[in-house]
Amino acid sequence: MTFIAVGVNYNTAPVAVRERLVFSTDILASSLQQLSQVKDIHEAAILSTCNRTELYCNAATANQDILIDWIATNKNIELTSLMPYLYSYTDRSVCRHMFRVACGLDSMILGEPQILGQMKTAYKAAYDAGTLGKQLGRLFQHTFTAAKKVRTDTAIGSSPVSVAFAAVQLAQQIFDKLSEQTALLIGAGETIELTARHLSQQGIKRIVIANRTYDKAHALAMRFNGYAIELAELPAHLAEADIVISSTASQLPILGKGGVESALKKRKHKPMFMVDLAVPRDIETEVGKLDDVYLYTIDDLQHIINQNMDTRRLAAEQAEDIIDTQVNDFLAWLNAQSAQTTIQEYRFQAEQHRDEALQKALILLKNGVPAEVALNRLAHSLTNKLIHTPSTQIREAAENERYDLITAARDIFKLPPTQ
Repeated sequence: MTFIAVGVNYNTAPVAVRERLVFSTDILASSLQQLSQVKDIHEAAILSTCNRTELYCNAATANQDILIDWIATNKNIELTSLMPYLYSYTDRSVCRHMFRVACGLDSMILGEPQILGQMKTAYKAAYDAGTLGKQLGRLFQHTFTAAKKVRTDTAIGSSPVSVAFAAVQLAQQIFDKLSEQTALLIGAGETIELTARHLSQQGIKRIVIANRTYDKAHALAMRFNGYAIELAELPAHLAEADIVISSTASQLPILGKGGVESALKKRKHKPMFMVDLAVPRDIETEVGKLDDVYLYTIDDLQHIINQNMDTRRLAAEQAEDIIDTQVNDFLAWLNAQSAQTTIQEYRFQAEQHRDEALQKALILLKNGVPAEVALNRLAHSLTNKLIHTPSTQIREAAENERYDLITAARDIFKLPPTQ
């Protein structure tokens, strides 16, 4: 039995190729069952995200071509057009690759945490489909353990590397409790959506979303239990905001010094935290000169992100060492499984000898033989039976000059070193 894996990711294949290889939720179970029925495949799992599709299998052969052929057939893609984008692994390399993926070391954004959840989804899908067995199932569990240890023992995920996340973390440093703050988000694009998600996850009290198109603002606000307004309504609501984060495509500033001054008077000069993520800027530079305003631009955040990326890269080096140890631990468990059958058969043989010796002793007792005599014969008989075969094998090893077997026997039986 051996582990094999085949896949594509954002580094090896363009989106036009990756999207053809996606296994959506509605076909994943049937695809797993089809894959597990391929000759020599005993266990199977599929990880499928927008950035990667990977097949993990436990098989009777190390030949990855069986997976490659299956993908090409399943997705109706010519092998010649698929091969340049594929990568493959076997055994130890499969373990190491899965651990690195789960830890975010192979992600587009170094250390991103979402991939671990996606890996757990892949595990559950395979479990539900009945395509996981003892070995691949254990490999997934060890993968999750490795990822948890990396997250716990390094700073791989502690430093934000997106402007949205950095903005929210900065807000947490300025306000003790986001659960008491109101956030005004200007725009309705991807950055604002991500910012709203991070704020919501951190327990923000209230979210107000302002956009030129009210319907887009409303649709986004509904997802985060927020309130939508049009840009024209900003002056009426600006004073409510403790946090203002803006990211639009406007060519002219949306918030000027005069409007913010008016809002501060209504707030009785309660501080406002403002982040301008737009290029060109949404918030006039002069706003940053006002007392009680903390204004940050995308350049300020980029400096934070660059520092955090350095932190993550250092943490990634530490993570690689942890992964090496975890791979060795898993392979040690795997190797131990190969001895399990031998141990079970040896134990069964010993139990047979015990039962035979015990039956003879019981017969002696029934025939009136004193208990001490019966027990001595049981001990003598059992000892002879247990050591007979090993003694014979060791003697034959010596006659055949197989001193390696004699050395191994001394190790197995924990005998003292020869003089």
